[in-house]
Amino acid sequence: MRTWKQIALLGICFLPLCGIAQSNETNPPNWYNLDYEADGVRGISTEKAYELLTGKKSTPVVVGVLDGGIDYNHEDLKDVIWTNPKEVASNGEDDDNNGYIDDLHGWNFIGNADGENVQYDNLEVTRLIRLYEPKYISVLPSTPLREEERREFVAYQRMISDYTTKLDQANFGNLNYGRLKEEIDAIAQSLSKDVKDITKVDIDTFKPKTDRQKLAIRMTKRELSDTKSFEDFYKELEEGVDYYQAQVDYHLNKSFDSRHIVGDNYENADERFYGNADIKGPDADHGTHVAGIIGAKRHNGIGIDGIADNVKIMGVRIVPDGDERDKDVANGIRYAVDNGAKVINMSFGKGYVYNKKTVDEAIKYAEQKDVLLVHAAGNDAKDNDLIKNYPMKYYTDSLDAVTGEASNWITVGATSSGLDGDLLAEFSNYGYRSVDVFAPGVKINSTMPESAYKEQNGTSMAAPVVSGLATILRSYYPELTAKEVKDIILKSVTKVDEKVKIRVDGSTKKVYLDEISVSGGIVNAKTAIEEADRYVQEKK
Repeated sequence: MRTWKQIALLGICFLPLCGIAQSNETNPPNWYNLDYEADGVRGISTEKAYELLTGKKSTPVVVGVLDGGIDYNHEDLKDVIWTNPKEVASNGEDDDNNGYIDDLHGWNFIGNADGENVQYDNLEVTRLIRLYEPKYISVLPSTPLREEERREFVAYQRMISDYTTKLDQANFGNLNYGRLKEEIDAIAQSLSKDVKDITKVDIDTFKPKTDRQKLAIRMTKRELSDTKSFEDFYKELEEGVDYYQAQVDYHLNKSFDSRHIVGDNYENADERFYGNADIKGPDADHGTHVAGIIGAKRHNGIGIDGIADNVKIMGVRIVPDGDERDKDVANGIRYAVDNGAKVINMSFGKGYVYNKKTVDEAIKYAEQKDVLLVHAAGNDAKDNDLIKNYPMKYYTDSLDAVTGEASNWITVGATSSGLDGDLLAEFSNYGYRSVDVFAPGVKINSTMPESAYKEQNGTSMAAPVVSGLATILRSYYPELTAKEVKDIILKSVTKVDEKVKIRVDGSTKKVYLDEISVSGGIVNAKTAIEEADRYVQEKK
């Protein structure tokens, strides 16, 4: 689930990669672990929680990270990566007879047995239009249809409207980002400098020769700050170019379909055994960042401190550059459950669903096996009560009527370190019924591939904060069930007696957190430990 930062390019507002415009304050790199009373930022009081746990024993907890890939050799992750105890590395055998060959650190459901991997895929709306278009492209509102066909046709019309808007934005962004990069490259060439060597002084003293260069210089000046160099700006620009190019070439391209790489029978949702053991894949940025938040090795003198101190990270690769597929989501959940995960982090989501029944069945399976699922709310600044974000905690029937709610599911929105109306991350989805809690998700520094580190923004970062907290609880209080862990986390949140800003119908509205979430607060590790102590004592 990628997040984007609002900036104006060539005088027009777009949504490029790497986060959302939020506070310009510089936070401590580990601010999400800090305590408001002691440190002045709204972290989750992780270090205070460990003070309460001094002297208590813990047991290792396996966390399944369903994502786009994990760099399991990262310097700050290699000691906390799950290793299948019954599997022999790279011998081409299914040593533990679980159906997956050489699954030493997890499994990759978007690759094939020859080691080839899916990198790009469509958005789900593109795949659904490709499915329904032959049937409904020539249908008129007056065409006689059966009730089921009429529902499909109405849904198809909504999809076409959404798809057309997305494609127009992608083409527009692709053109203008490309033009801006061309201008910046020309300016760099005229300065006879490498991008990493260009300074603010160079930009301030450069004399533009054309109107387009003037716009490019104006944009660059606006983005540079005491904490952002030209090199940082240029990297964001490159990422924006790559994003819109991927939108046009892959995400919204109805002619592109990468599923043949996997080689499965895609229509057989019961098929379980496909893929390969490559949990890193071609793009492990997002999953590596998520994994580090949960459990990067604490107090090892390098990198960052993750939240959980006795964790084993299991990599389950199911998310391409594009939308994940429901069959892979379901199989990813089942694989993690069957191989010992007690917490599963799912920092992904989409606005359309192809086979919700299959995912619902996998969620129920995890529920039966006492596994907690933690899901990111989404980054569209929308109300999830009104605009659906899949997968979700609600079970539904064939008519999309709610038939139940998963007791082992937590949906997480994102907050910043702000102490005023900007506390809620401006990109975060919310929902009085559908979003359970909030957690830090802005300027979260964590692990990146090849032993690098980077700040990222998103509910994708907030969800692993909660997964890390859940892991602490399941590690130090193994007698707690998934539902009890969920209840403790929701009951122990920090309530904030101030209104936050949300967007409603294009305007800004101020509300309290308890108006836009189930718990009405931000998760807090210290109070969760206190609540767990009380809970365990009452059970005795």
